[in-house]
Amino acid sequence: MILDTDVLIWYLRGNEKAREFVEKNIPFSVSVVTYMELVQGMKDKNELRVFQKTFQRWGVNIIQTDKETSSRAMFYVQEYALSHSMTLSDGLIAATAVQNSEVLVTANDKHYKFIPIIDCKKFDPE
Repeated sequence: MILDTDVLIWYLRGNEKAREFVEKNIPFSVSVVTYMELVQGMKDKNELRVFQKTFQRWGVNIIQTDKETSSRAMFYVQEYALSHSMTLSDGLIAATAVQNSEVLVTANDKHYKFIPIIDCKKFDPE
């Protein structure tokens, strides 16, 4: 299972449903893109250290981007940027899930549901 960035943002903001979901599904995987997006949102180095230690304690698998994933992401962006506003980060996260035959859990399923072969599970933070 790969968690999308938004699920972990909900967790970091203290959302109870996200806390229950994330902690119930440890260990899980994330795309390296999700990891970098979360790091960009940190307030300071202390918050970053806590975040890194938590990921390490949880045994989170950070999936790196390889040539096949990059090629698939490039196709998704070419195919869906104009019709569905596919972004670079969403293209890479979707490609990571598809390349690794993993379910992508996201609150923003509208970013991915038009991809025919993605296995996407909707997370509802409400």
